[in-house]
Amino acid sequence: MPPFADPRPRRRPNLTPMIDVVFLLLVFFMLVSRFGAEQGLRLAIGGTGGDWQGPPRLVEVSAVGVTLNGVGVADLPAALAPLMPDPLAPVVLRAADGVPLQAVVTVMQQLQAVGITRLVLVE
Repeated sequence: MPPFADPRPRRRPNLTPMIDVVFLLLVFFMLVSRFGAEQGLRLAIGGTGGDWQGPPRLVEVSAVGVTLNGVGVADLPAALAPLMPDPLAPVVLRAADGVPLQAVVTVMQQLQAVGITRLVLVE
């Protein structure tokens, strides 16, 4: 009988590449998943125009800050309260050019927090 070499032990499969792929997938899905509930603003678009009642209420959001009828205000809801004949009176909201949308949404949320829900958005 011819002498043969000793049988080589079987190699176990290398699991390192598979583990790397699993961790990469785990990191990918962790980065693209959403962990919090997103907030949204409910907007009713359209409606019928009516006659304007009461004093002017023009809120302008600019890069400098928020103005009410051309005058800068620190506390918008408090400055707007004397100009509101009733809580359902509309407020005109205008954003200056180049103002981030988040600044406009913040003003809308401030007004909504004090019960002002009728806004007229103009360019």
